[in-house]
Amino acid sequence: MSYLMSLFLFGLILGLVGVASNPAPYFAALGLVLAAGLGCGVLVGHGGSFLSLVLFLIYLGGMLVVFAYSAALAAEPFPVSWGDRSVMGYVLMYLTGVVLIGGLVGEGWYEISWVVVDELAEFAVLRGDVSGVALMYSFGGGMLVVCAWVLLLALFVVLELTRGLGRGALRAV
Repeated sequence: MSYLMSLFLFGLILGLVGVASNPAPYFAALGLVLAAGLGCGVLVGHGGSFLSLVLFLIYLGGMLVVFAYSAALAAEPFPVSWGDRSVMGYVLMYLTGVVLIGGLVGEGWYEISWVVVDELAEFAVLRGDVSGVALMYSFGGGMLVVCAWVLLLALFVVLELTRGLGRGALRAV
């Protein structure tokens, strides 16, 4: 199980490096989807299966909107891909930074400390996310409404900032 978690964490880092290093929105959105999927896999391994499912569905729905909007704004006929020299330089720089910071911070952390939820099943009565779901529905309703309102407000602010000089749905090309 720890090999699978290591694979998920390595893929998560690669997805985030792919997002940070690519100037084209097409490939950056693919990196975000990869990072979201593998991050949710990490959450499932640590006992948050319901949280992982909700996060994955909401995040991919939001990413679909952001990808469609950014692809419409940056209509490049030949986008820069991950195999380009400039992008590969950024990838190597970011991966070197991750390895160096991981080497500095990660002293004393070993694979044995990554205990996942299923390996301690004999000590647990419930799964790890069952009590979290109950708490989210009982005390988190107000915060859910506030977060939805903030996201709607942020959507209108971003649309107003990126609107430009076009007025209305029909614009002169």
